[in-house]
Amino acid sequence: MNSTDVLVIGAGPTGLTLACALAQKKIPTVVVDRQAEGANTSRAAVVNARGLEVLERFDAAEQLMARGLRAPRFTIRDGERTLFEVDFTPLPTRYPFSLMVSQAMTEAVLLRRLMDMGGSVQRPKTLVAVHQHDDGVTAEFVDGDTMSARYVIGADGVHSTVRSEAGIGFDGAPYDQAFVLADVQLSGDAPVDEVILFWARAGMTVVAPLPDGVHRVVAPVQHAPRRLTPEFVQELLDVRGLGEGRMRVHELVWGSKFTVQHRVADTFRAGRLLLAGDAAHVHSPAGGQGMNLGIQDASALADALAAALLDHTDSQLDDYSRERRPIAVHVVSMTDRLTQLATAPAGVRSVRNIGLRAMSHLPVAHRRAAWQLSGLLYR
Repeated sequence: MNSTDVLVIGAGPTGLTLACALAQKKIPTVVVDRQAEGANTSRAAVVNARGLEVLERFDAAEQLMARGLRAPRFTIRDGERTLFEVDFTPLPTRYPFSLMVSQAMTEAVLLRRLMDMGGSVQRPKTLVAVHQHDDGVTAEFVDGDTMSARYVIGADGVHSTVRSEAGIGFDGAPYDQAFVLADVQLSGDAPVDEVILFWARAGMTVVAPLPDGVHRVVAPVQHAPRRLTPEFVQELLDVRGLGEGRMRVHELVWGSKFTVQHRVADTFRAGRLLLAGDAAHVHSPAGGQGMNLGIQDASALADALAAALLDHTDSQLDDYSRERRPIAVHVVSMTDRLTQLATAPAGVRSVRNIGLRAMSHLPVAHRRAAWQLSGLLYR
């Protein structure tokens, strides 16, 4: 039976960030993932200022910036009308922008940094059970292998096996609508340096620039074709965006449909089992917070694990759960409000728009939004 100090289940951005931070601290760590190498696709598309500050700790931020596109603005629009604009440039950070880069690239950079520090990922390897005892945890895998660790971290997503094995509740609910995600080649009035959240009667739509002339489109829908098509995405932009023909779809690079939930785990710790990222919280993609919140979890958890292993006391791990869970609750609530406002009934829409435009005249509202969306509020 192999043994290690920390066993990380899941090699997404959260698990890889945690593994890199632990490797930097010279803490023996094993990372496993159920996905075969190269199975990832481009899901999250933004690393915010606080996420980049965390990744700077082990020299990943500069590598990502060399591969990404900087968007210093976030706007909420109803058609052509700008209801609210967030400018990140005045923020006190080296990264006063949203870095637009695919999750696949983020994971590739993090994996390379982990390998540079002597780490690796075992895959495909699927966890089936964990058993806690006084001085550690035994993990069992579908291939018959077993592994012992001082601590096991569930960074294994919304359907987390670690969370299930720990018996931790995951309160919340799914949204009624499914979401579509499409990376497309656009022309016309497509944004080049901002992320736009369109509020429309038919539902919200996010349009964001990515490197190489690609744009990410995310929208909740009641019905979508079995396979996304350029024509379907064009209709979404015509109805929900700037107006018919203002943004023109030339090619569908990649697309998928997915469901979204808003949930937070009852606790991020059960003995020697701990949660981070989507295993601990999941929410609407509005605001681009999900991956970044997981990266921040990983940084905080790495510090707590290092302290626990050095001092042979677990109070820091309790602190991790107590401090990170309220932040997750706050982010889930914020993204849910954005989603509910974006999909408000027609009768409420005009009042909503008037209220948001009134807020746009308050400098404090702009500052608060910039600090929150950048993640700097949770430093």
